[in-house]
Amino acid sequence: MQNYGPDEHPLVNYHTHTWRCQHAEGTEEAYVRRAIAAGFRVLGFADHTPWPYESDFVSGMRMRLDQLEGYLDTARGLREKYADRLLIPVGLECEAFPQYMGWLADLKAERLDYVILGSHYDLTDEGDHYAFDDAGGFYFGRCTRPEHVRRYGKRTIAGMETGLFDYVAHPDLFCHTYLRFDADCVAVSRDICQAAAALNIPLEYNLLGIQYHAREKERGMLGYPCPRFWEIAAQYGVKAIIGFDAHRPEHLERVELFYSGLDYLRSLGIETLPHLPGLY
Repeated sequence: MQNYGPDEHPLVNYHTHTWRCQHAEGTEEAYVRRAIAAGFRVLGFADHTPWPYESDFVSGMRMRLDQLEGYLDTARGLREKYADRLLIPVGLECEAFPQYMGWLADLKAERLDYVILGSHYDLTDEGDHYAFDDAGGFYFGRCTRPEHVRRYGKRTIAGMETGLFDYVAHPDLFCHTYLRFDADCVAVSRDICQAAAALNIPLEYNLLGIQYHAREKERGMLGYPCPRFWEIAAQYGVKAIIGFDAHRPEHLERVELFYSGLDYLRSLGIETLPHLPGLY
């Protein structure tokens, strides 16, 4: 692994979750202290967005709407407390559910520094209309059939085209439990990368896939980050950003994964951004 100086490519992460999403652990300040100890320049919080559900559905994988103010206040308080040691932008990780894009646009304009597109759930067909939330929606991290992969590509590109999102988290999530990088994987990868290049939206090289999901690869699944996807990304001149997708403070200690990912992306000729455009 090449040795990088802090000015050549600073250690940054814009993809940090909090306990509010119900599947992450540790206080926000615990993440901040780990990041400072590890030498980070930037630690961005981007927990899973709440949605103003029109039903009484309560999600099991994102914060509630009544927790949003506490989330924003806590992150901003830490930004002030540690201002001389760490940059702490505040954002959210969101799907592109059409029904809520107006709400998200207003929230971003008024309260957020950035928004990440994380295509986790599909819109569920219900006759001639859709359920615009994750209530019973298909999880794209469990793609097993070509139609799942194609649907992921369609939904992700539609989200990118809204103009609301600053980068795409784990763009190769569809590979997680898929068994073979088939023609549909190739086509969807090309479509996503072509759209990212045309819209100038960075794609995330996601380190959680390395830390959490090695077991899928051991069972013969593609997993992510998927080399075949990134080889295609290199053909389209996409820009990348490395994300820890931290769900525990100790995830931020694996700085060797950040720099090995940087080495890998550079070996493909992919430009890796040291900072999220438009923030600093």
